Amino acid sequence: MRILLIGDVVGKPGRRAVKALLPGLRREYNMDLVVANGENLAAGFGLTRDTMEEMLDAGVDVVTAGNHVWDNKEIIPHMNEEIPLIRPLNFPPGTPGRGTIGAKGALIVNLMGRVFMGTLDDPFRAMEEVLAETRAKIILVDFHGEATSEKNALGWYLDGRVSALVGTHTHVATADARILPKGTAMCTDAGMTGPINSIIGSEPEDVLARFTTQMPRRLRIAEGPVQFNSVLVDVDDTTGMAREIFRIDRNME
Repeated sequence: MRILLIGDVVGKPGRRAVKALLPGLRREYNMDLVVANGENLAAGFGLTRDTMEEMLDAGVDVVTAGNHVWDNKEIIPHMNEEIPLIRPLNFPPGTPGRGTIGAKGALIVNLMGRVFMGTLDDPFRAMEEVLAETRAKIILVDFHGEATSEKNALGWYLDGRVSALVGTHTHVATADARILPKGTAMCTDAGMTGPINSIIGSEPEDVLARFTTQMPRRLRIAEGPVQFNSVLVDVDDTTGMAREIFRIDRNME
């Protein structure tokens, strides 16, 4: 099975890139399953049912989320519907939505880190509960976290027990795609699908104003050329372990 995870899709520019590039990439690389992190789909903060449907229409099979999932309240009533949208599993019990989903014979798990991210349940323990209950052989983890150390730690912790762990959240692609000793594919961060001439998707002047004045300022999505960041994992259907992992990055006007 060939699985693609697309890095955080930011606003209209990111959605435009997915719609323009994904159909051709699916054919070129013979992809079986496409997962996209969509917590920034709606103007960079949260997502709506309509922006999620745009991704599905473009060829995305499952949409994952992160700390911004609740920023747009419009999505909350839909979280418990039978739609291919998941949020971090380790939110407290009773939170709307779910943290895992089965798709095309694979199990996709969304987790969120705790270092510099806020107070959530333990992602290590949450993953242990998933592994104790599932019979899925092919398991992909989208670990939404800030710290590279925490992402790497969970990757090594799960080595040989999941097919792949790919990080999201920082909007900065990492060059460490590799297969760990026991067969789990690992990449610290898939990166961002959004405007190139930006600070992690936002207009530089807005971000700079925040840093230099320490005053609040609304962050606007930047314009101009767009980047598409993603990671492809080729998984052995028999063992559930990775055979190959590599980045797929594209730019477009």
